[in-house]
Amino acid sequence: MKTHLPKVNLDQRKWHVIDADGVVLGRLAVQVADILRGKNKPVYTAHLDAGDFVIVVNAEKVRLTGKKEKAKEYMSYSGWKGGEKYRTVEQVREAKPEFLIEHAVKGMIPKNRLGRVLITKLKVFKGPKHDHDAQMPALLKASN
Repeated sequence: MKTHLPKVNLDQRKWHVIDADGVVLGRLAVQVADILRGKNKPVYTAHLDAGDFVIVVNAEKVRLTGKKEKAKEYMSYSGWKGGEKYRTVEQVREAKPEFLIEHAVKGMIPKNRLGRVLITKLKVFKGPKHDHDAQMPALLKASN
């Protein structure tokens, strides 16, 4: 018996726009990661890139539950002694709000060659405008 291997047509990839205004970060990240991997399609195969492109707008308006706005910290390390930096969600939101969504989605996709390809299909924007109108993206409602 042979295993059926679906043909992934790269020309038929769709573009989706998701508005992050008032949406909980974790729930948004799960939805985006599933679309990037192609888990919402019948041709989903774990080792193939069958997903679509995702555009997330209004990244600065994403919501966190509980006390995470002040208590959650993001750590970065320069590689030098004493080179650790800790930033709260408030500080990240002021400096680069796109990082919140990119970091959450990146944690939900595979940590291998496939994951590095998948993360390039995520486009996150600070305000309500994006520069991918030529791809005719479909508006997708984020689930709360």
